[in-house]
Amino acid sequence: MNLFTRVEICKLSPAINYSDSFLMMGSCFITEIGERLTDAKFRCRVNPFGVLYNPMSVAHSLRALLNNASREISSSLTWDKIIPHEGDIFFHQGLWHSFAFHGDFSASTKEQLLRNIGMSMDACQDIMNNVTWCFLTFGTAYVYEWKETGRIVANCHKLPENLFTRRRLAVDEIVDEYRRLLADMWQVNPQLKVMLTVSPIRHIRDGLHENQLSKSVLHLAIDILQQSFPDRVFYFPAYELLTDELRDYRYYADDLVHPSRMAVEYVWQRFVETCIDKEAVNAIESVKEIKKMLDHRPLHPESPEYARFLHQIVLKIETLSKKYPYFEFEKEKEICLTRLNRLH
Repeated sequence: MNLFTRVEICKLSPAINYSDSFLMMGSCFITEIGERLTDAKFRCRVNPFGVLYNPMSVAHSLRALLNNASREISSSLTWDKIIPHEGDIFFHQGLWHSFAFHGDFSASTKEQLLRNIGMSMDACQDIMNNVTWCFLTFGTAYVYEWKETGRIVANCHKLPENLFTRRRLAVDEIVDEYRRLLADMWQVNPQLKVMLTVSPIRHIRDGLHENQLSKSVLHLAIDILQQSFPDRVFYFPAYELLTDELRDYRYYADDLVHPSRMAVEYVWQRFVETCIDKEAVNAIESVKEIKKMLDHRPLHPESPEYARFLHQIVLKIETLSKKYPYFEFEKEKEICLTRLNRLH
């Protein structure tokens, strides 16, 4: 007896492995998956502009990173159109904000805001030249245009709504933008592959019908892009997994909109089994085992048995580090060595 409708997902070929590196941008759902990839020791940069909701803001941010990689690639890639200049930075409710960045970057002084932005951009230096996967999650087709400039903003930062024009993007508008963008991305980095998803988080402020229309626009645009570039653009059905397979409110958080921790974990498991190769899956389990061992609270932390236990963790870390030299285990190793020093 089938108790739910299972979403069939074709296995990714070639599958993702630890030689791959990731740039992940979009809604807060991509943050959840990005954190799991990071915890599994994949080389991953998640939302360097903060959470982005609409595909145009994602595209604008990618263009800024592209411009950082190659200032000669296209006349359309103008850095100062994305990174804050005087028209993009403003003071509101006690903080300085940027229309191009999420509120996580906002600060009490203009200088601190620019420092926050600069640190994130420095961490992304040349990322577009080297990354092998770009994961993009679109949350909504609705955008806000700043009336003074007509430009789409990434975040309104709680400014009065009458200062913006709100509209829904058209399918062709998204497709045309991304066809140009992807061409520029592949000119800089021919090996780059793109994974597109639609966020399963519903934007109920718009109303459920309007939310469905918005998500439909995103789905149609993604489908056209995938058909246009079948060997380079892929789709992962996170939206379908939550709304069709996990069709129950127990898979949602208390707000009944965001997925629960259990739901995100299930989507992650389906991603691992369909998109990551077997050797990398085994490594993920080894990393998880090390974390579990570190989280263990001994009954007798001063005992020789616990010292041997810590040495086992160090040995596991060193074994994995030899196989995957780009794994970053410095923090975990330092924890073990600190605990060992306390025993001597």
